[in-house]
Amino acid sequence: MNPALTKIGAQMSNLTGVRAIMKDIIETLQTGAGRQFINLSAGNPLILPEVEQLWRDCTVDLLNSSEYGEVVCRYGSSQGYAPFIEAIVNDFNQRYGLNLTDKNILITPGSQTLYFYAANVFGGYTESGSLKQVVLPLSPDYTGYGGVALSPESLIAYKPTLDINAAAHRFKYRPDFSQLSINENTGCVIFSRPCNPTGNVLTDEEVNKIAALAAPYDIPVFIDSAYAPPYPALNFTKMTPVFGDNIIHCLSLSKAGLPGERIGIAIGDEKVIQVLECFQTNMCIHPSRYGQAIASRAINSGKLANISETVIRSFYQNKFTVLESTLDVVMPKDLPWLLHLGEGAIFAWLWFQNLPITDWELYQLLKQVGVIVVPGSSFFPGLREEWEHKHQCLRISLTGSDEEIAIAMQKLAKVVESVYQGDTVLNS
Repeated sequence: MNPALTKIGAQMSNLTGVRAIMKDIIETLQTGAGRQFINLSAGNPLILPEVEQLWRDCTVDLLNSSEYGEVVCRYGSSQGYAPFIEAIVNDFNQRYGLNLTDKNILITPGSQTLYFYAANVFGGYTESGSLKQVVLPLSPDYTGYGGVALSPESLIAYKPTLDINAAAHRFKYRPDFSQLSINENTGCVIFSRPCNPTGNVLTDEEVNKIAALAAPYDIPVFIDSAYAPPYPALNFTKMTPVFGDNIIHCLSLSKAGLPGERIGIAIGDEKVIQVLECFQTNMCIHPSRYGQAIASRAINSGKLANISETVIRSFYQNKFTVLESTLDVVMPKDLPWLLHLGEGAIFAWLWFQNLPITDWELYQLLKQVGVIVVPGSSFFPGLREEWEHKHQCLRISLTGSDEEIAIAMQKLAKVVESVYQGDTVLNS
């Protein structure tokens, strides 16, 4: 059968960003003929024993409670499961001195779904035919933003400025406020903090400046806090969530050990939450309640925040330290390689200035020596202008063992050195 697709059907059936590359990675692993690969491509978090045990304990508590039947055997509110919403309200009010009520909260089937709602509620064509833009103020950013807009022309990203410390082989992206345009044609703003793929954390000042640019036009600013405190607290530098009248603070419990349960949380202005809830009602009625029920227990007990700070954060911060220290030893000092400052998330981001080949070609060469990473050009959704920097970067997942990460960086160093010397034909 070969059914005809609509314009939206054709658009949404195409893989974008990293998802397109994952098809190649899966085929590489399946056809590797017994070869061993160090796979540092995935954003899938590792299963940490303490985290898994927390969710087991919360599940046992749910199973033994009278609440179980209500959770799994009945439909619920489109807004989310009431005890979970109450847990979020109480925790954030106490932790950050807020005055939230249940009307400020929406639970979604994962945060990706939340950005789909936002991009199409506030971005796209209005009834009068004008186009409202979805602005990504700092490129590169999360590849998933590239697939959420049903009007892809609405998505627009802006090049950053680069703080470069060539002697230390480090750099950092910052918003370029001289170029960033947020105006009456903007529908909403979205960015991640900490950032997937780079590990960048925008400062409080930068976040407040973006929100201030949007405020005069009543533009909502969605801050993707999938790696932020209080859970999973995957920030390696000190940071505090920023709240404000036009800020929608967006959480995910995926990196806190529940990626399979798809739990996204939006915290913000009641009117914005209400519109997003209506979209959700039409789309999926409500998100799964099982994950919300066990998460409410983990939050109310204080154990989720504690494990995030003492187990999850330290685990991945150590992985970044292994990667960083290995690169400093094995990478030739005279090559123009730069590692983005590791401020959070579960990835490292490498930039090779004046790289003689493309990031995709470097990715292919690394596969030849048994190392799988992700070409950086996948992480510039909405950036319309040509920029050679897009093809000079790699994202490296911190989900390997310490030994695997160290070995992979040693192999990467040899490949990169050969590339800069003009020798791009390598044997594994």
